[in-house]
Amino acid sequence: MCYDGINGKVEALQITKPMNIYLTPELEQFVQSTVHSGRYSDASEVVRTALRLLEEREMERLVRLEELRKEIAIGIECSDRGEVFDGEEVLRELRQEIEQAQQEEA
Repeated sequence: MCYDGINGKVEALQITKPMNIYLTPELEQFVQSTVHSGRYSDASEVVRTALRLLEEREMERLVRLEELRKEIAIGIECSDRGEVFDGEEVLRELRQEIEQAQQEEA
């Protein structure tokens, strides 16, 4: 069993063959200091937790990318139907509104 220091879960580890990795001196020091803090039992546990976090982050990135693709598709469909705004005109109107608001405050 292994304690996941991030989520507080205890889970069974499926041990596979060892893997050699090369770290910069800074990362090696970080791993060692993290182990010495007592939060993790060894360097492998630190690396496993880091990889789980990276995996989570990548999944979130992929979800966000898919959301953006959907939003782009919606924008393209709107454009194809002619449901678009002239960007210069929108900016001009926004600038006028800002100027007007600033004058009213003064």
